This record gives sequence, structure tokens and C-alpha cells, in this order.
Amino acid sequence: MKDFIEFIAKNLVDKPEEVSITEEVKDNKVVFKLKVGESDIGKVIGKKGKTAQALRTLLSAVGAKEGKRAILEIVD
Repeated sequence: MKDFIEFIAKNLVDKPEEVSITEEVKDNKVVFKLKVGESDIGKVIGKKGKTAQALRTLLSAVGAKEGKRAILEIVD
């Protein structure tokens, strides 16, 4: 799942070298914290949060396939 998010995020931004993802596992939940460059944060969030919501939807589908609940947080 981490590689999946990283692949998508790196293809959305102008500076893919600034993309980093941390992963925290709690019970049956996996929390991914996505950090991108300051100038690219708008590209990951999208208009009215639509890109971020699409990322979360895809992540939920991949997580459900593995039997886990996946959460995506976009941090500064």
C-alpha cells in the first residue's frame, strides 16, 4: 500500500524527490502520513479536496483487499 501511494503522489507533483510517506500500524488500522514539497501540496489535495479524496478512496480499496483499514493523512 505504501508503494502504491508513493507511486501516485510522485506522479502528481513537480518535485517527486520531496515525497515521503511514513506508516503507523495500530490494531487493524494503517495510518499513512504523506508529506510533499510546500509548492506541491495543492496538487495532492486538488480543488475542493477531490484529488485527496480520490487517493483515500483508492487506498481504502487496496486496504480492504488486504483486510486492513487504511487512512491517509496529508501533512505539512
